[in-house]
Amino acid sequence: MASEPIYNVYKGLQRPLVFKAFKGKYIYWGIGILVGSLVLGIIIVVTVSMLVGAVVFIGGMVGGLFYIATKQKKGLHSKDKSKGIYIITNCKIAKFDRT
Repeated sequence: MASEPIYNVYKGLQRPLVFKAFKGKYIYWGIGILVGSLVLGIIIVVTVSMLVGAVVFIGGMVGGLFYIATKQKKGLHSKDKSKGIYIITNCKIAKFDRT
């Protein structure tokens, strides 16, 4: 009797994607901030001046990446931090606070 062949199954990395200290969705947020501040900087250079456009570009880039770094410390997923005891019955949620 011949046994059935065994195949390895690739299940992925099982970890969030990481690029230069940015994880998961924050990689895309960072790319968006870089592209957005570049476009805004170019528009300001064309309409106002080179110096103001450079300041807007650098300020937007640094400020946006700082914002992402602080958001990332809270975790990859939005979490509800409410406390208490929740009892779910018949699709109704009742909250009981500890005192």
